Amino acid sequence: MSGPVAAGLSTSTVATIVALVVALAIFILVWSVVDLASNGLARYRRLFTERAHVGLGELFLFIDPSRLFVINIALILLLSALTWGLTRDPVTPLIVALLTAWAPRFTLRWLRQRRIHKLEQQLPDALQMLAGALKAGVSLSQGIQQLVREALPPISQEFDLLLREQRLGVSMDTALENLNQRVPLQSMTLTVSAMRIASETGGQLAETLERASQTLRQKLAMEDKIRSLTAQGKLQAWVVGALPLLLMFALNKLEPAAMHLMFTTPTGWVALVVIALLEFFGVLVIRKIVSIDV
Repeated sequence: MSGPVAAGLSTSTVATIVALVVALAIFILVWSVVDLASNGLARYRRLFTERAHVGLGELFLFIDPSRLFVINIALILLLSALTWGLTRDPVTPLIVALLTAWAPRFTLRWLRQRRIHKLEQQLPDALQMLAGALKAGVSLSQGIQQLVREALPPISQEFDLLLREQRLGVSMDTALENLNQRVPLQSMTLTVSAMRIASETGGQLAETLERASQTLRQKLAMEDKIRSLTAQGKLQAWVVGALPLLLMFALNKLEPAAMHLMFTTPTGWVALVVIALLEFFGVLVIRKIVSIDV
């Protein structure tokens, strides 16, 4: 009897050891996944807060980036859970989470482009106002102060920052160069160059600013005219890009058996790849044709 009992004890002992090894392996795996997730979350938070801090500073929006990070994480979890509850598909919530994580960067970029566009629209009037102040006999710093008081954001914020830099001991040339770097516009480069040349050569700064204002106003008028003439072409690009997709969706609803072959056979996959490439290059060519730089 001792032989079978010993064999039974050894079998149970081996099973216990195997169970402990499996449990230890699962624990190590879970710990590694949690560690990687925590490190990835910490890295994402650091990158998010750094980019948000720089982007919000450029937009003169004084919001705590850590709060935006918490809101972004909450939206990722909420929208992913809602998508999972509606679709029961594991891929769609992942796509929604990635889009939600990318949305703040897209929003900051859109707000920056909108701010730059508004600055370009305000610049001719600001230069005209500054030229009028100089003709009235005030200095350049006093004219900029008057511009800051009377103009609307965002251009008043940029020139107010220029004045603050001067109060801290920064020279006018350096402050103008900083303004040119903050506002990456050809119009601002032209304005800064005109102001620096007029101050160095001793020319009439008021007349220089007035001529720059007229030049920028004509440039904006030409850009608006080109934008209106090419609007139809841009709309055609969107129509050409969306029409095959809408047609594919309609055929999938009308003839699901025939369209099923496109999504389940190698020939259909090749056709989808060709369609996607033609769509991409067609929209790209149309946008290149109607994109005219003044």
